[in-house]
Amino acid sequence: MGSPFTIIICAIDSLKAAEAAAEAFKKADTLNNILSDYIDSSELNRLNATSGQGHYIKVSSWLFNILVVAQTSAELSGGNYDITIGPVVKLWRKARSTHIFPHKDSIAAALSVVGFHYLHLDTANQSVWLEKKGMMLDVGGLGKGYVAQIALGVIHDYGFPSAMINAGGKIVVGDAPPGTKGWIIGINVPGEKQAILQQFLLLSNKSVATSGDIYQHVDFSGIRYSHIVNPKTGIGLTHSSNVTAIAKDGVTADWLATACSILSIKKSLAMIKKIDNSALLITEKKNGGIVQQSSAGFQHYLLK
Repeated sequence: MGSPFTIIICAIDSLKAAEAAAEAFKKADTLNNILSDYIDSSELNRLNATSGQGHYIKVSSWLFNILVVAQTSAELSGGNYDITIGPVVKLWRKARSTHIFPHKDSIAAALSVVGFHYLHLDTANQSVWLEKKGMMLDVGGLGKGYVAQIALGVIHDYGFPSAMINAGGKIVVGDAPPGTKGWIIGINVPGEKQAILQQFLLLSNKSVATSGDIYQHVDFSGIRYSHIVNPKTGIGLTHSSNVTAIAKDGVTADWLATACSILSIKKSLAMIKKIDNSALLITEKKNGGIVQQSSAGFQHYLLK
């Protein structure tokens, strides 16, 4: 998945905990080989290769389930989170490596095959049809949270209810560690790799994800363009902020953090009200200080 994947387990039996962790890592590796668009032979890329062929393709339950979530997130976000953004993301990956700004004609061509309404799901037959030739699905905005949640489930099945998975900043936690009220988690200051905000989260049986541009971006003419691309404009985001989403599961927190990076603050706070057991914090650097806006329920998750 292109980032560290860390497991912490609260256990007395270290051998059994090591066995559980090994099985969880194995599951994560299996899912990476299904969902990664960096691996040519992945199931996702094999599906992408069928775009425009005019028929449904049977896929695994792992891939189908994440596509169902992706379509729901696209609808809830008004298309501002859209996994069919793959062709545009590919342009920006090239831009980051070559430091050449994507040509407007290339962006327009890529956008012509972007649109979640071109992705068709057949629930009865667990099949997928990519309507337009050249479509490419990219589940990077929710895949890590999805894999982390499944890995936590593996550990729970081994008899360890208190554990934490950190998949590149997409964090899922189980029961609170013994003798505590929850897992204490910090949030990065916008634009800072090491500095964290003064407030800490206290979570159990929840997930949290933070999206920002500190690790992946490219600069052109003094403007920083994030790796997060607006699916409606084809341009990497240029406003610098951190969006932290808390949700009941990893995949929901992951896509919320991405979608709310693209949506306006007003629309983000309105959308979060529609999703049960979720909360949002948007942090920006302005005039030498830090400005925060949060949803009504976010304060509930802060360490007192």
